[in-house]
Amino acid sequence: MTHYLLAGGGTAGHVNPLLAVADRIREREPESEVLVLGTREGLESRIVPARGYELLVVPRLPFPRRLGPGVLRFPGRLRESIAMTRAYVRDRAVEVVVGFGGYASAPAYLAARAEHVPIVVHEQNARPGIANRLGSRLTRSVGTTFAGTRLRHARVVGMPLRREIARLDRASARAEALALFGLDGERPTLLVTGGSSGARRINATVSSAVSILLGTGWQVLHITGERDETPDPGLPGYHVVRYCERMELALAVADLAVSRAGAATVSELTAVGVPAVYVPYPVGNGEQRLNARDAVAAGGALVVADGEFTPEWVARLLVPLLEDRALVAEMAARTAAIGTRDGADGVYELIREALADGR
Repeated sequence: MTHYLLAGGGTAGHVNPLLAVADRIREREPESEVLVLGTREGLESRIVPARGYELLVVPRLPFPRRLGPGVLRFPGRLRESIAMTRAYVRDRAVEVVVGFGGYASAPAYLAARAEHVPIVVHEQNARPGIANRLGSRLTRSVGTTFAGTRLRHARVVGMPLRREIARLDRASARAEALALFGLDGERPTLLVTGGSSGARRINATVSSAVSILLGTGWQVLHITGERDETPDPGLPGYHVVRYCERMELALAVADLAVSRAGAATVSELTAVGVPAVYVPYPVGNGEQRLNARDAVAAGGALVVADGEFTPEWVARLLVPLLEDRALVAEMAARTAAIGTRDGADGVYELIREALADGR
């Protein structure tokens, strides 16, 4: 029996791979204890307990990026978080700490180092965050999703995917997917999604250009996001969904996707062989464009800047692509060739190696 502490959270990009690894540990070692370190404010506060894992919390502690009062308070607050985490490690007899980035990971790495507990780091994005850059200096057990991620001791292990995606049989799930979304089995499907909260630029452009998209003979499954108010014009072949609880079924029926380029989205699409037009989120440090780099290089995806994704761009470039079914099929084969479904296994093996080496 092993006692694991998995640290991360804040966004789905950190929580979902953490839970995928937690589930894999539970499958392989049902007698072991898996604890999760996160914050009360993050997505993990709701999702982790619902999945059956105990959540241990530390204060949400953003790294100050400019001068101000927060810079002066940060060292003391960090020491408090490290002390809390060290107490968790000792009291729960934690034997290995696995970090996925986010607010909880930095104190977890530093607490593990102080308690002489092995550390494992997994970085989802092509451009690593601050916490994982720190973690990679404290261990040689570092896994990444993408080959181009620059971290010390990095080894490509892939993205830990949700069980529903990792084990998706698209052919077997197709009939259920068609029925769920009310789609026509004789028409190819363009999946449009900006994530659970939606993407304003993607939604506005597709909504404006939907008539010419439908004119190609394709149907459109448009997942707009819970908070979006994109109208549904009721056009035949245009299916608007605010929130999709069965994303694996959307992937099962998709022949091409238009989406943001978050690490999880890129990993899921490549894993199941869905080519894509990626519209990277324009705010941040540019990691989304880098996340799509391998898929583009393989010939399985296109990238268009957020500001350039307009109805005019759709008419000029996306419509001709939809009309070239052979090219779309070739892109699907190319993206499937670089996809992987065993990221959770890769992280699990990295963890077991760290435990065996005691590092």
